[in-house]
Amino acid sequence: MPVPDKLLLSVLKGEKPERTPVWLMRQAGRYLPEYRALRAEKGGFLEMATDPPTAAEITLQPIRRFGFDGAILFSDILIVPWALGQDLRFEAGEGPRLSPPLADSAFATLEAIPERLRPVYATVEKVAVSLPAATTFLGFAGSPWTVATYMVAGRGSKDQGDTRRLAYRDPAAFSEIVRAVAAMTVKYLSGQIRAGVEAVQLFDSWAGSLSPAQFEQWVVAPTAAIVAGLKAKHPGVPVIGFPKGAGGKLAAYARETGVDAIGLDETVDPLWAHASLPAGMPVQGNLDPLALIAGGEALASATRRVLSSFRDRPHVFNLGHGILPDTPIPHVEQLLHLVRR
Repeated sequence: MPVPDKLLLSVLKGEKPERTPVWLMRQAGRYLPEYRALRAEKGGFLEMATDPPTAAEITLQPIRRFGFDGAILFSDILIVPWALGQDLRFEAGEGPRLSPPLADSAFATLEAIPERLRPVYATVEKVAVSLPAATTFLGFAGSPWTVATYMVAGRGSKDQGDTRRLAYRDPAAFSEIVRAVAAMTVKYLSGQIRAGVEAVQLFDSWAGSLSPAQFEQWVVAPTAAIVAGLKAKHPGVPVIGFPKGAGGKLAAYARETGVDAIGLDETVDPLWAHASLPAGMPVQGNLDPLALIAGGEALASATRRVLSSFRDRPHVFNLGHGILPDTPIPHVEQLLHLVRR
């Protein structure tokens, strides 16, 4: 049973406490002056994410400042392809790069390096002993489809065209990549859980680019495999699924993947979600990150709509995607006041 004052964990297990718990995706990051100061001192993103004292400090910064109900591990979804043997680097102002891109190179040429995951587990251990007792510790990984889009193209893309072409042209080769990502993800998340996280989230940021048939094949099926693998090892640990852009396919995702809770992006009508998702399933979201930047009455009315829509369902308040770097600190404080009052 969850500790009674761990509101976030209790909601993920299907309870409805008197107050709605809140955390924000990417809450440890560039909008915080303390993060920017640390990054200026420590250097590149990968260097920080693989240095346990630094990554632990970044994970804890928003908890100290705001007292969120959940702490999310500071890391990146591309740690898994890095552990599968691709080289990973972050280009200033341009985002991550993976090499060799698997659109041009056979997956079989890679040699897995699972020891690259160890610094993440060490970070989890450091954070777990430092968090307030009421704070739920969340781990995460990318879902296979989204991770594979970076592996195939070697970088992010607007329409995931290279990966979609490969999936149509050579589904057997693409399936090999997806299966490997899924297997490593089970290992990775299981390691996070053993080190101290209490729930995990699967980020499928590019799920919205797929047709219904491809969504079933490359999002639902591998996610279900990951959830089944985790439940076999850690049956009491909640799994949040976040298939961004899934829209009308959300109900099937909720029914077929086995996740315990569903993250909703800002394009989903919360009233539709409440009516369409399985009764009693916890939901997370779904404030527009730009409403948070706007602040004032725009933020207040948007927040009230989300809270009202999910008043009869277990609900974790969050954004519909990650917090943006130009988000004013006072607006985050306003949001917490609105949710908690």
